[in-house]
Amino acid sequence: MSCAPWAKKFSILRFSFKGEFVTPEITLGTFISVAAINAAIRGAVPIILGAMSGIVSERSGIVNIAIEGMMLFGAYAAFYANVALSRPGVAPFLQEQPIRLGLAIAAAALIGIALAMLHAILSIRFKVDQIISGTVINIFALGMTGYLYEGGQNVIDRLPPVIRNPFATEQNFLADLGAIIFDKGLLTYTAFLLVPILGFLLFRTTWGLRTRSVGENPRAADTLGVNVYRLQFTNLAISGVLAGLAGAVLVLEGVSFERGMSNGRGFIALAVMIFGAWRPSRVMFGALLFGYATALQSQLQFAGIQIPHQFVAMLPYVLTLIVLAGFMGRARPPAHIGKAYETE
Repeated sequence: MSCAPWAKKFSILRFSFKGEFVTPEITLGTFISVAAINAAIRGAVPIILGAMSGIVSERSGIVNIAIEGMMLFGAYAAFYANVALSRPGVAPFLQEQPIRLGLAIAAAALIGIALAMLHAILSIRFKVDQIISGTVINIFALGMTGYLYEGGQNVIDRLPPVIRNPFATEQNFLADLGAIIFDKGLLTYTAFLLVPILGFLLFRTTWGLRTRSVGENPRAADTLGVNVYRLQFTNLAISGVLAGLAGAVLVLEGVSFERGMSNGRGFIALAVMIFGAWRPSRVMFGALLFGYATALQSQLQFAGIQIPHQFVAMLPYVLTLIVLAGFMGRARPPAHIGKAYETE
């Protein structure tokens, strides 16, 4: 495994594992190599989008544990659109890579909206418990995508890098920095750009003020003329778009579709949301932490540590438990979260 030249200078740390394990050599470069940082970013992007999906929904008082199902169905929708539009008989202009990938992203967003509206109808219109409603959607998404998926198919195209690394031919720090900043797909840049945008919208606009007021005290917001139901429906639609895009990232900037490929990322996104106290900027750093924990799975294996891969694969989920245990009681959620609102 290659690491950045500047990281090799600090590779004086050595750790040995005795007993039945093979004695590996771990350097600091194992943990801060370009490959490790890029893997952390890849792992963080769907978590960022999923956590922002939760913020938009829960700031308006609606618990959305259906993010997991929306993410999974969004991944399938992006996968299916990508494959279906490349088949013979489809209009040639639809088979062009930019159009096909754009439609795949749109399909993921639309399926996210559809599932979000189902959640909204159940929890807002019919007052179904929001946890139960979200759980039903998660089970439905897992079963339906497993039924619809035909094995043996692969994603035809993935999102190309938006900007190529201009320092790729250099052999210095700039080349490593460029490899981290550039050579990323559209959805990766979109996720990081949405962090300050959503932060601005939540805390500097009328929509954000109304969203936060509905999440804290919908009765007072209603008295001041805010249409609580309309705002909650709107926010859930936005939440669905973000969750669907999180799913699209998994197939268009990652691997091909697999059954259950969201693999708990929606729940990790909710943990990151709590970790970040429902604030986009804090959520981004929390997502990078979880992305780094995910990246360590492959990095430790490349380093030659003969630890059973099941234990290494548990890292992100163990971190989730630690975060929930440490921050669940400290982070203050919106006061009216999870409660159905009744108009007078």
